[in-house]
Amino acid sequence: MIEPAIRRSIFLLATALMVALVAMPSRAAEKKSVPFGYLEIIDDPRYAKKLAYARIRIKPHDRPFPGAELAIHKSRILGRALKIKFTLERAQRKTAAGLVAEVERLSAAGVRYFLVDANSNILDELAKATVGKDIVILNISEPSNLLRSEGCQAHLMHTLPSYAMQTDALAQFLVANSWRDVLVLKGPLKEDAAFARSFETSAKRFGVRVVTSRDFVLSNDPREREKNNVKLMTAKVNYDVVFVADTEREFGRYVPFQTNRPRPVIGTEGLIAEAWNWSWERHGAPQLNQRFEKRVKRRMTSPDWAAWIAIRAIIESIVRTKSVDFKTIRAYLSGDKLTLDGYKGTPSSFRPWDNQLRQPILLRTHNAIVDRAPLKGFLHPTENMDTLGFDRGDNKCRLK
Repeated sequence: MIEPAIRRSIFLLATALMVALVAMPSRAAEKKSVPFGYLEIIDDPRYAKKLAYARIRIKPHDRPFPGAELAIHKSRILGRALKIKFTLERAQRKTAAGLVAEVERLSAAGVRYFLVDANSNILDELAKATVGKDIVILNISEPSNLLRSEGCQAHLMHTLPSYAMQTDALAQFLVANSWRDVLVLKGPLKEDAAFARSFETSAKRFGVRVVTSRDFVLSNDPREREKNNVKLMTAKVNYDVVFVADTEREFGRYVPFQTNRPRPVIGTEGLIAEAWNWSWERHGAPQLNQRFEKRVKRRMTSPDWAAWIAIRAIIESIVRTKSVDFKTIRAYLSGDKLTLDGYKGTPSSFRPWDNQLRQPILLRTHNAIVDRAPLKGFLHPTENMDTLGFDRGDNKCRLK
């Protein structure tokens, strides 16, 4: 015969178990969802698999979607603790109008945060067409200065560094090494011209002198040897360093060790300024690189990192505000309390005047990090990372 005390314990245990079983569906129903949209262009020319004549792969052709996937994957445990399900929906279209249609479709389904992998023209059209919507567009792959200045929008945010941030980092390095005179070699593409203009602005800002700028062409025509022969292009002028603006990275790879004078090369070849590189070895970076390589079977690039940190920014804002309300998250993103660990040593946050993510810039060669900007000695009244890119006083962006 079961003792009354034991019978009572069994009854209480059974009752508790029944209550738990009954409560399970309601708790599952209470679980919140935070969906992310990921938009990209079909046949984006930036990812065209261009090969050199010997079928050498010159420029990376990999899209940054795996960076976003990794961030979502690593958020699962946190999501379970918060009772929030983080999801990611990928959509591809051929035009800006197509991406606008995807924003309409996904925002109607509750998506508020869109990672966009597109060039400056597409991003500009998309941002203008979605003004006034309760969404955030996160630019993960376009460095255009224009999108952070005259072409800025209140709901367009940037996790990839701008050209200005990259060239400011390079200019700081030149000043730190007392290399004051620069020869600029510029390619024929509009992106080459934009990168070269950005460097010229950075040079003026930090007291570096561009002694002359010369255009090159991709050609073996002997009649154009003044524009395709590195020895000739780098002759008859004095300089401490050669800056190369070659976003296709075809001509620039032949510049080091072929200049008329034995000088360092920077820009898109030689010493390069980037958001991320596989050779960064500090502040937890090896763990992030290893996780990415194990999952994706390739090395993490700057746009991969930008996609990863974009999702981290939203999730961090949700954790800190203890809310999934869009307006609360949006205000926190642009506020002064957000501090993101991007595995680069210094916490990152968004500049309220142009929506650019502050972040250290890695100065790297083909297989090593040489330095990290902002460099020592380059100071700012409030935030040293604002010595890279557009500061509050010199920016042309007017966010509403």
